[in-house]
Amino acid sequence: MSNEDERPEHRLRRELPEEVQASASSDSSEALITEEKSGPTVTGRQRLVQGLWPPRVSRAQLIVAVLLFGLGFGLAVQVASNSNSDSALRGARQEDLVRILDELDDRTQRLEDEKQGLQKQRDELENSSDQAEEARKQTAEKEKQLGILAGTVAAQGPGITMTIDDTKGTVEADMLLDAVQELRAAGAEAIQVNDVRVVANTYLTDSGKSVSVDGNKINAPYRFKVIGKPQDLEPALNIPGGVVQTLEKEQATVTVGRSAKIVVDTLRAAKQPDYARSSSR
Repeated sequence: MSNEDERPEHRLRRELPEEVQASASSDSSEALITEEKSGPTVTGRQRLVQGLWPPRVSRAQLIVAVLLFGLGFGLAVQVASNSNSDSALRGARQEDLVRILDELDDRTQRLEDEKQGLQKQRDELENSSDQAEEARKQTAEKEKQLGILAGTVAAQGPGITMTIDDTKGTVEADMLLDAVQELRAAGAEAIQVNDVRVVANTYLTDSGKSVSVDGNKINAPYRFKVIGKPQDLEPALNIPGGVVQTLEKEQATVTVGRSAKIVVDTLRAAKQPDYARSSSR
C-alpha cells in the first residue's frame, strides 16, 4: 500500500461505499422484519366473511325470530286446516254441490218464514180488538210448540226415518251426536232415537260397545225418527263427507227413508228448574 493511499481523504472515499451499502442492507432488514410482523395482507372479502361468521345475535333479534317462526307456523296450520275442510267439496260431484246449495237456500227460506211469522203475530197483537184474547191464543200455541221442543208433548208430522245397523260395533257416541246436530241444522223439530226423546240438553256417551243417550243405554240398530221437512232432512245427511259417508266408512249400514207421517211419542218429564225463575211480571 502506497503513502498516497494512506492519506485520510483517500481512506474516507474508500470506506464511504461500504457504509452506504451497509446502511441499505440494514434498511432492507428492517422492512423485512416489519413485513413479517404485520403478517399477510387481508382482502376485503375475507374481512366480510369474518364480520358475518360466527353470527352475533342479540337477545332482541332472537325474540323477533321466535315470534316470526310462531306466526309462520300458525299460518301454515290454518291453511292446512282450511285445505282439509274444503277437500270434500272440491272432490264433490256437480249434483252434490247443487244439492248443498239447495239446502242452504232452504235454510235461508226457513229463517225468512220464521221472521214473517213473528211479524204476523206482532201485527195481530197490535191490530186485534181483543188483545188479551189474542195473547192467550198465541200463548197456548206457543206452549204446544215449546212442549214439542222440550219433549213433554207427543208430536207427529212429515219427516224421515234413519236406521244405523252397526254389526261391527264401530259406531261411537260422537258419530250419533253429529247426526243429531246435522238434523237440527236442517230444521228437525222433533227427534227420537230408539226409545229416548232428544231435546236441547241431550248428551250422548259411549257405553262399552253401545251408546247411552241421557244416561239411557241403547243398542244397535239405532233408529232415528225425525219430524221436519223431508226435502231438507234427507239431503243434509247425504252431503259429501256428511253423516252417511262417515258411518259407512266405519262399516255401518245406513238406511234413510222419507215418510208423510212420523210419530214421535216418547215423552220426557218436565223438570222444574232449581234456580231460574221467570222474569216477566
